[in-house]
This record gives sequence, C-alpha cells and structure tokens, in this order.
Amino acid sequence: MYILLISIVIGLFAAMLFINIYFRVKVLKTYKTLVQNRVEFGAAHLFNKAKMEQEIMPKYPGMQNEIQEFVRHLRYSIRMASVLLFLITVFGAILMYFRD
Repeated sequence: MYILLISIVIGLFAAMLFINIYFRVKVLKTYKTLVQNRVEFGAAHLFNKAKMEQEIMPKYPGMQNEIQEFVRHLRYSIRMASVLLFLITVFGAILMYFRD
C-alpha cells in the first residue's frame, strides 16, 4: 500500500510538472504575440471577464482571439496546478498516516 501511494504521489508530481511546462510554453507563445503588438492589461482583467470585455477588448479589436487564448490557457494552467497540488497534499497526508 505504501509503495502504491508513493508511486501515485510521484506520478502526480510528474503530471504537474508536465502540465506546467506544456502550458507555460503555450502561454509564453501567446504572450510573445501580445507583447509584440503592445497589448497591455492587468491581473484584475485576467480574472474578471466582464472587465476584460469592457476595458481591454475595445482597445485592441484585432487581438481579441490572442487575448482570449492567453487568458484561457493561463486560467486552465492555474486550475490544473491547483487540483494537482491538492491531490499531492492529500496523498502526502495519507502517506504520513500509513508510514508506520
């Protein structure tokens, strides 16, 4: 049982690492496009869709797809990392309980 739990924690850690690298590459590609076109917005716009559509989208009409893609990838990356971090913590706690 202990070996299985350690294997699960290691597998989840590897999954978190892979997802982080994969989405970091996707986010950086989109970010590079946004920087080249001088698109600027703050962190408040990332998590507030209405604010993004009211304040940023009208300023950059040609970059709407790239902005939406950037925000979507960033949110998904954060969500997946949070879930995997939670699972690693839960399985780590279980490992501590069954250590003896």
